[in-house]
Amino acid sequence: MKAEKYSYRKNYGLLLMFFIVISGLYIFALFLSRNYTESHIKNEFTNRKSEIFDQTLIPFNDFFQNRIPEVSFYQGFLDSVQAGKYAYSILSSYPFVREIGFFDLQFNNDHNLNYGFIVNNLRIQPKTITFFTVSRSGLNKNTILDRAQMGLHSEEINNIGVKLATYIDKLQANAKLSDKDILKVFYTIRPGQITYLNIPRVNDLIVYKSIMEGNLDHTVGYEQDMFNFQIDPMYLEVKNSYTNLYEKVAIVPLVGAPITPEDDEISTEMPLPGALADYKLLFRSSKSFLSEEINRSFWPVLGGISLIYIILIAILYLIYRNLEINGRLFKLQYDFINNLTHEFKTPVSVIKIAGNNIKSAQILSDEERKMYGNILDQEADRLNNLMNKLLSFSQIENKTIKLNKEEVDLEEFTENLVASSRIKYADFKISTKIDVRTSMLADPVLLSSVFQNMIDNAYKYSKAGHKILDITIQQNKKNFVITFKDEGIGIEKAEFNNIFKKFYRIKSQYNQQGSIGLGLAFCKEITEFIGGDITVKSQLGQGTTFTLVFPV
Repeated sequence: MKAEKYSYRKNYGLLLMFFIVISGLYIFALFLSRNYTESHIKNEFTNRKSEIFDQTLIPFNDFFQNRIPEVSFYQGFLDSVQAGKYAYSILSSYPFVREIGFFDLQFNNDHNLNYGFIVNNLRIQPKTITFFTVSRSGLNKNTILDRAQMGLHSEEINNIGVKLATYIDKLQANAKLSDKDILKVFYTIRPGQITYLNIPRVNDLIVYKSIMEGNLDHTVGYEQDMFNFQIDPMYLEVKNSYTNLYEKVAIVPLVGAPITPEDDEISTEMPLPGALADYKLLFRSSKSFLSEEINRSFWPVLGGISLIYIILIAILYLIYRNLEINGRLFKLQYDFINNLTHEFKTPVSVIKIAGNNIKSAQILSDEERKMYGNILDQEADRLNNLMNKLLSFSQIENKTIKLNKEEVDLEEFTENLVASSRIKYADFKISTKIDVRTSMLADPVLLSSVFQNMIDNAYKYSKAGHKILDITIQQNKKNFVITFKDEGIGIEKAEFNNIFKKFYRIKSQYNQQGSIGLGLAFCKEITEFIGGDITVKSQLGQGTTFTLVFPV
């Protein structure tokens, strides 16, 4: 019951519960983060296609918004040579433009010419039609002068003519062309082709209105240029800037044989606009391809969560280690109190008995008085030594003790201690070998405490018949090396790091009486306080060697 009463309580159940909770949270966090990463990548697969769409159409938008309107700079006065230069620059810069048709048109009110597009008195008639293509040899040109052949291409002229006539009919004298009007009137956009009529000045448009209404009594003619661009979207370069999301991106026809994804494939698409409307951008990735991207994105998340988990496990380990340390400290403290109580109890009991004997005796002989006096003196010295050791240990630990260094003759110092030890331990065989050239600068009181502890331990931990101690002191250029070699019971190697700890007692039959576990800890503290170092070598059943090294 006493052992249970004074045992250190360790609640390992809470530690186990903490471990289970953080492990469960770790697994749950991994599950959630994996699902979130997978959902995020799939959303990215759907949403990022618009950026590829925009990048792929950059050349087409540049052609449509910047290069086509250049025709209007010539105000209708282009000839086939100038048109050829313009066509070559377009065909060589924009591969998706496969053919360019140049219509050299004239707007007039000549009633003798009955071909082309005619609305009221306004006639729009082609003078020549030239088609340009480009090949490895350069620009190819095909000019049509025959009216019958020109009639095959009347649809482009009629479309522009109808829109222009409708606009002119509603035109006011103070009107201004807006961007919306320009796109609506002067562009004809159909899948696969764009037709553009150079934009006349507003004054010319007013003249065209007068021609339509028959307000001119003389014949006039105005030059206009019209271009027809044949577009093939298959020659657009796809800019796949998200190769980690899209395994394949291609331009495919909008209609035709249905393109269905395979079982292990994910796909999405975006239709192309305007003249590209017969085609679409198709984005494809296999599930295994996307899984690789999911894994790449998940690894950093896994690393972060795992790092937090490792930190929590480290904290759990520190708590566990703290419990173990506290348990050992509690046991050391408990053993220390018990042993210290025993150490004090024995001399106090002897003193009390001697005191009672003296008190109760009516007459004391000189021999009895001397005997009781010696007993009281010895036990008082024993208590005093114990208190001094505890006090000195505390002062050394707290750095409050003053170091009184003196020149110590090691040979004389050692022989004096050995002589008193031989008197104290009659069956103790102590030999010395001292080879030094100079004195040692040290505190003789503290140094004698170390030597006395070493001698006492060598005697205490040796069996009868093997109580032997060899003390060797040597001097080299830098250090004094002092060894204490006995033939005692030895120390296990696993105990080497513990024997110098306060209140630590090796479990042995030699430690059952009166040891409080301060001897070697006291020696280590004093040695290091003086400026030296202490080490141990030992084998069970063969003996132990303590080596002290002090600077010269």
